[in-house]
Amino acid sequence: MPQPSLARRLGLRDAVVIGLAAMIGAGVFAAFAPAAAAAGEGLLIGLAIAAIVAFANASSTAQLAARYPESGGAYRYGRERLGAWPGFLAGWGFVVGKTASCAAMAMTFAAYLVPTAWQRPVAAAAVIVLAAVNLRGITRTARAASIIVAAVISVLLLVIAAGAGPLLQRGIPLDGLLDAGWPGILQSAGLLFFAFAGYARIATLGEEVRDPARTIPRAIPVALGIAVALYALIGSVLLATLGADALATSTAPLVDLVDDVGWTWAAPIVRVGAAAAALGALLALIAGIGRTALAMARDDELPRPLASVHSRYRVPHVAEIVVAVAVVALVLTVDLRQAIGFSSFGVLGYYLVANLAAITQPANERRVPRALSVLGAIGCIVLVVTLPPGAIAAGVAVFVVGAAWRLVTQAIRRRRSRRR
Repeated sequence: MPQPSLARRLGLRDAVVIGLAAMIGAGVFAAFAPAAAAAGEGLLIGLAIAAIVAFANASSTAQLAARYPESGGAYRYGRERLGAWPGFLAGWGFVVGKTASCAAMAMTFAAYLVPTAWQRPVAAAAVIVLAAVNLRGITRTARAASIIVAAVISVLLLVIAAGAGPLLQRGIPLDGLLDAGWPGILQSAGLLFFAFAGYARIATLGEEVRDPARTIPRAIPVALGIAVALYALIGSVLLATLGADALATSTAPLVDLVDDVGWTWAAPIVRVGAAAAALGALLALIAGIGRTALAMARDDELPRPLASVHSRYRVPHVAEIVVAVAVVALVLTVDLRQAIGFSSFGVLGYYLVANLAAITQPANERRVPRALSVLGAIGCIVLVVTLPPGAIAAGVAVFVVGAAWRLVTQAIRRRRSRRR
């Protein structure tokens, strides 16, 4: 019996909001400290490089989404344009890496709100609640994301207002812009890229967007543009207020900023904003992983039951439940906040496949110059090289496990077909 398809219920505003929820996550509250440690004042150059690479990737993704408005994002594009193996590796890297990211986001959310002893159960409860929201339909997901995004942007604007005085008085310190050298600047670009590289979440929901050929190519650049503008403003006020050295050693830079200017009353608000941002990223991640797993299961790249779609709510309910169970298990057993380097490796591999797929599209499907997709592919490779060796090793290991899984399952399938 054929499964019901997902329902096209998302408009332009919904798609933009879900993209923003994925991009303006906990990273904006934490990524600037390691970026400053890597590049000092040169983190602003790193941010510009990250924005250029993100724009190239987003353009390729939007072009592909207009042609293939289905669930799965780069998994689907890679499979259609490059073949089964590139598509599988993109999807595998996304599903495995982002499941770990979900656990990290859940733990980050809890860390901002409750004492250490309560963090694991609170994080697990957050995953269960958000999974329940997603299971009620994509419109519920979009509604919850709207509330979270509005709250987070309000907090970020509060921080920008707090830092506006020092920024206007002192300006952005640029004396040591190149002191860290290009290796440090590129490493900061990688850190900042991962912090707002959630625009693909819009594409993974392509099967649920109304008029996708028009809506997705509009939603992705709008969401990315808002996120980059916010990151640029936050980075500027942090450097003007704290300076690169203090920023590099800060564990909560935005809280330190409001404390430094005397707005101590705002510190609890910023902490709640960081928790909300982690929650928004988690909500969008669970939805995106579920849709990618659905697409892979439809092609028998993952267990077939993951392709089930709920007859009433029209969501991949089995996939989302499995994802939620896996994330809760990780939350309760390990702490992945400092051990998800392979997620960074995986997301760059994911976008590399998307750019390579876009390069192969014929002229009548192109919305952006092919050179922009080439730039995106090169940018992904360059940023991979800047990752710490441990992150690269972990990422390679994840892809090796995925390749072994596919080879084994294909061999079993061939053996069964011969027996018939």
